[in-house]
Amino acid sequence: MFRLALIAAAVALPAAAQYFKLDRDRMVELTAKNPYERFDDGRPKIPDAVLEKVRGLSVEEVWGVLPAKGFPNQYEGGWRILHPEKKLVGRAVTAQFMPLRADLNDLVIGDLKRRAYASAAHQWVIDQLQPGDVMVADMFGKEDGGSIVGDNLATAIKSATVNGGLVVDGAIRDLEGIQPIDLGIYFRHAHPSAIAQVTLTGFNIPVRIGKATVVPGDMVFGDRTGLYFVPPHLIQEILDKAEETHIHDEWTKDKFMKGRYKSSDLYPRPKDPALQKEYEEYKRRKLGK
Repeated sequence: MFRLALIAAAVALPAAAQYFKLDRDRMVELTAKNPYERFDDGRPKIPDAVLEKVRGLSVEEVWGVLPAKGFPNQYEGGWRILHPEKKLVGRAVTAQFMPLRADLNDLVIGDLKRRAYASAAHQWVIDQLQPGDVMVADMFGKEDGGSIVGDNLATAIKSATVNGGLVVDGAIRDLEGIQPIDLGIYFRHAHPSAIAQVTLTGFNIPVRIGKATVVPGDMVFGDRTGLYFVPPHLIQEILDKAEETHIHDEWTKDKFMKGRYKSSDLYPRPKDPALQKEYEEYKRRKLGK
């Protein structure tokens, strides 16, 4: 049975500080269909080359595969986006925060002062990030006190992840200072407050981001529309289908631009058998089959 282990934080937190985390065996069990290598803790390690291929996709192309495969709850929209002109693609590192509660706080951080722990905890998560990672933080939509980074810690994320980023169901602060940083950030609010009255209760465990469930190692994909959290074992199928979609759109748009066809003649598929045959031959040539 799937289990969560309550363990002491190994880096940057006192021995009394504790949070929920999956051990390696449970991480492998959770992501058993992962076709790629893994990090030392068992988190799927989607290859950099695969992530680069994905940057050419759209949310709609991802949407076309996941619901049919039994994953209808992987999309979340309604974000403020730091750089909407840029795609966000990377491997999910998850962090779960909860509102501060005295008895839970005593269990999780021991005798550590609440505000000091809150600061150290989210910075500790940032310190675990690697190139290509996207920090995915469940801050339960918190605005005042939910600001997980300002310009300094956003720069730290940029340094650690290189071309990764941050997703926070909460807030960021120092937006004017963060704006020039070349970093993909999806957030709910901008607020001047520092992070406060929260406790880190989970690191690299399944978390909820809006209506989506995110598992550590998921591929995070974001564009202007919103965010998708993709199980690694479905990435190749999405890429394969997207290639056919690109070919279909290229052929269809070229036909429309010739000015001889109405939309219903060609879209979503040609009605005329001769055009159907022409398209299938075009697709075979493009796919090299």
